[in-house]
Amino acid sequence: MSDMHIRTARLEDDDELARLDRATWSTLHAVQPRPEPPYEPFFNDRFGPHDHLVAVLDERIVGYVKLGFPTPLLVNAHVRQIQGFAVAEEVRGRGVGRALIRAAMDEARRQGAVRITLRVLGHNTPARKLYESEGFVVEGVLPGEFLLDGVYVDDVMMGRLL
Repeated sequence: MSDMHIRTARLEDDDELARLDRATWSTLHAVQPRPEPPYEPFFNDRFGPHDHLVAVLDERIVGYVKLGFPTPLLVNAHVRQIQGFAVAEEVRGRGVGRALIRAAMDEARRQGAVRITLRVLGHNTPARKLYESEGFVVEGVLPGEFLLDGVYVDDVMMGRLL
């Protein structure tokens, strides 16, 4: 997608990102209940614009990835974790997600990280295939960790060196 670009989020992206997050909500990847009005702001005290990369196509945000620290411990500061990821339904399968994952890895490297991790629900096959194709491997599984729509779902930890 030559007309797509990735940039760091801006404070003024809050509403657009919140709408994208609500539009892409699914038990395929979400463990929180479906958002209901009144809606919370997308950015908060813990994660601001600088923690998000956004994919922009035709002046519209079509995806984002949130990159953070897995823990507040200094001995873990060499690791970054993908802690949020969404791609608009209408552009899935067109390389937006792959571009965001690669941009997150580049940003993690730029920040001095040597390793990147993530958690994905066991039944989220499309995301797992994408992560595996980008070099992530399963490093652990918490069987039946979440009860979603009456079904126990595994929490899968994946990671890779940068």
